[in-house]
Amino acid sequence: MKNILIPTDFSEDAWKAIQYAQLLFKEVECNFYCLHVSDLVEYAVVTENEGNGNGTGVANGTRMTASKKQLNDFLKAAEDHFTNQKHHFFGIHDHGFFIDSIKKHAKEKKIDLIVMGTKGATGLRKRIIGSNTGDVITKVPYNTLVIPKEAALKRPEEIAFPTDYNIFYSHKILEALSEMIRLGDEGNLRVMHVTRLGGILTSEQKKNQEYLHDFLMESFPENNSFHTLTNKSVNAAIQCFVESRDIDMMIMVAKNLNFLQQMLFDPLVEKISFHTNVPFFVIHE
Repeated sequence: MKNILIPTDFSEDAWKAIQYAQLLFKEVECNFYCLHVSDLVEYAVVTENEGNGNGTGVANGTRMTASKKQLNDFLKAAEDHFTNQKHHFFGIHDHGFFIDSIKKHAKEKKIDLIVMGTKGATGLRKRIIGSNTGDVITKVPYNTLVIPKEAALKRPEEIAFPTDYNIFYSHKILEALSEMIRLGDEGNLRVMHVTRLGGILTSEQKKNQEYLHDFLMESFPENNSFHTLTNKSVNAAIQCFVESRDIDMMIMVAKNLNFLQQMLFDPLVEKISFHTNVPFFVIHE
């Protein structure tokens, strides 16, 4: 049984996340925990003013009741829409700080994976991901799958694994990579390294590369390939690779923080579209 946590604000983005998750894990027994976190300040106002006659507590209490109803409606829609007998849906209504709530329920429910929806690059300055998504990726030590608003609802056939070979690929990382390859429709893992002109790998990078290569050749000999791209910009290189290879998903390792930051936390995105339509899977050790 796989336990999956899906934070929801009842938006189209959250619905897209649950659509993608149930498709990806269609052959796996899953518990889907849909979590809605109400604002802590709002909850405090309800508690302090409830029944004091000034109407404030009642108004905020009504808003909280409404959010619980929205959660029930969200669950009902999921149960009606997704009829896979292997999938079970549960609602969690909490109040407080978003990240604290995610951590608490992930631990209590023994969560294997967090799945989140995101609009991708939006707004005048086109920041790549929202603050909630960024905080979950960097502050919550659970594997996280992020589904952009424009992502296609299909299991991944072509999976990109951008890496700089600066980390050792532990058993947990390799296990997560393997699972995603198997979940895909005859999934292929494309390992890609971006380097500047004339750049060479250090001895440590070469060891990590060889270890990853040996594992993939032993486990998925027909479903992997290694690529080196030369470009000053990691994002620009990945964009070219995504387009040329019709990439359906990207996988990154949270431990590889410097590389992750280059990909997801650059302040601006120009002429980069893969953030809006390619799901990305972040692995935590």
